[in-house]
Amino acid sequence: MELRKDPLTRSWVLTGDDIPETVPRPAAQCRLCPGSPTRLQQISSRPGPPGVPWSARAVVHPNAIYHIEGTPERRGEGLYDHMPTIGAHEILVENPKHDRHLWNAEECEIEPFLLLTAQRIQDLKGDGRFRYISVFKNYGPGSGQELEHPHSELTATTFIPRRALYELRACLDHFNQKERCVFCDIVAQEMNQGQRIVEIRGDFVCLCPYATRAPYETWILSSVHDSSYEHFTLSHANRVRDLAGLVKRTLVRIRSIAEAFHLVIHTSPNKCHASTSLGYWKTLEDDYHWHIEILPILASKSKSYTFKEVYYSPVSPESAARRLREAATEAAAAP
Repeated sequence: MELRKDPLTRSWVLTGDDIPETVPRPAAQCRLCPGSPTRLQQISSRPGPPGVPWSARAVVHPNAIYHIEGTPERRGEGLYDHMPTIGAHEILVENPKHDRHLWNAEECEIEPFLLLTAQRIQDLKGDGRFRYISVFKNYGPGSGQELEHPHSELTATTFIPRRALYELRACLDHFNQKERCVFCDIVAQEMNQGQRIVEIRGDFVCLCPYATRAPYETWILSSVHDSSYEHFTLSHANRVRDLAGLVKRTLVRIRSIAEAFHLVIHTSPNKCHASTSLGYWKTLEDDYHWHIEILPILASKSKSYTFKEVYYSPVSPESAARRLREAATEAAAAP
């Protein structure tokens, strides 16, 4: 596998002939359950209750795409640029129980996972080779889910993913014009209008964004400004329980619409690898705002979500927010 840069979109693309495992393993063969005979390389964990070895843990992905050894040397081949897949690829095990997902776990069980996620992002940002740390969860048919056990994935890359780069540029432009964070402005306007708000819990707001990319797209934001998820979470541990509760309730709502979804944590890029030319890091702490994005995957749709790079959503965010507000917020009790 290697990374190649598209000279038109300037996005980095993973390509190669390695075929990763994409079929979830059944519980009898689960490598992530405690006591599994398969020994995965553990990186970090959060302590569990008495008699339980851990509540959440990070392990090296058994089919890692990115590898931590080496230097990220970009090479040119005429017009084209390419570089090796230097980085990190981890599995963040959300719960020791095989059937305890973020939507049917207790809030006190979700909290250690959120703290572990913050800890791993913070640790990897200490490596100056890595420009961005992505945390994402794929669940359900068509999502790219690889393992059945409740988990998310983390990748540390030597480049900034295109979607994150778009956000950085937009946030910087808004700040240069108004000296305010665009996400703070979004939260203020949405709370004032109320049409697209799904739920407010403590300092956290769940809403359907004004211009949704997919039906029932949902964001979770903090009304307290902070550019990085890891700084906010580790500095305000007393607020993590509210975040855990809102994540759980939002996923219960989402799953009343669609079984499958993508969940992505958007945090600030690594300031240890600051650009000397782009200038995105000069006002980063003021202009960027961490948030969580959830994109449901509907089983069927009459049109593609994208048409010539224009997103298409057959459900307005106002209708989506109304339906999600009315949806049940409690999952079936976990055994």
